Amino acid sequence: MTKAQLYQYALLMRLHRPIGILLLLWPTLWALWIAGNGYPDLLVTIVFILGVILMRSAGCVINDYADRHIDPHVRRTSDRPLAARRVTEREALILFIVLCLIAFGLVLLMNWLTIALSVIAAILAATYPFMKRYTHWPQVFLGIAFGFSIPMAFAAQTGTVPILAWWLFLINVLWTVAYDTMYAMADREEDLIIGVKSTAILFGKADKAIITFLQIAVLVLLFWIGQNNNFNQFYFIGLLIAASLVIYQQWLIKDREAGRCFQAFLNNNWFGAAIFMGIAAHYYF
Repeated sequence: MTKAQLYQYALLMRLHRPIGILLLLWPTLWALWIAGNGYPDLLVTIVFILGVILMRSAGCVINDYADRHIDPHVRRTSDRPLAARRVTEREALILFIVLCLIAFGLVLLMNWLTIALSVIAAILAATYPFMKRYTHWPQVFLGIAFGFSIPMAFAAQTGTVPILAWWLFLINVLWTVAYDTMYAMADREEDLIIGVKSTAILFGKADKAIITFLQIAVLVLLFWIGQNNNFNQFYFIGLLIAASLVIYQQWLIKDREAGRCFQAFLNNNWFGAAIFMGIAAHYYF
């Protein structure tokens, strides 16, 4: 295997664009820190961080495999390794399987409940990229796939999946639909031409209003969780910073300009970070 091949595999896994890793990582860290009362087990934390990187990379590979006949016709994706035929379909499938096997090997270090949940998570990750062919709700499937790290984190840390984990799971689904709709708004015109479905297309002119509703729901639920679990002022400061980022994102998407919609999508990294910092500060101070 040459350095050139390894470089193409890294591009296929989108390691040069870590936004997807971060958007998956932050809710995972929310769950780990809450489940571990601010001090999650070191091995569990390492396994989940590595698992996030591996499964997001695997998700990118299977996504590009699913879109291999579509990406060459979209300006933003036409130069991806699989679309540009710098990586073969067979190589992509082998890479996907290898990444999943390594991730599963890490999960085997955890308890049986975590292992069982990981099988469901792997199925969701493998099937999500194909949903845009059949439904206008692929963003919901993405939220479910991304969010499954939350019950897994509680299972690994505590051996159980409490109701709090499922509330955090719901929050993550709502948040994912909001930010991935922003992403889809940036691609809406091309998606309409090639026949790819998304919530941005489904929502139409109501897109901004629905995103606003989803973001408010996320903030309200996060506030309720803080109140219900007696989180201190540091958590609510983090929540206030997250709310200010929501306002900024709404300003970015107000004219539905593709570049600004994509910028709003990227800004959600800081939203996730603000919530995590609030959670961590609650436990440490």
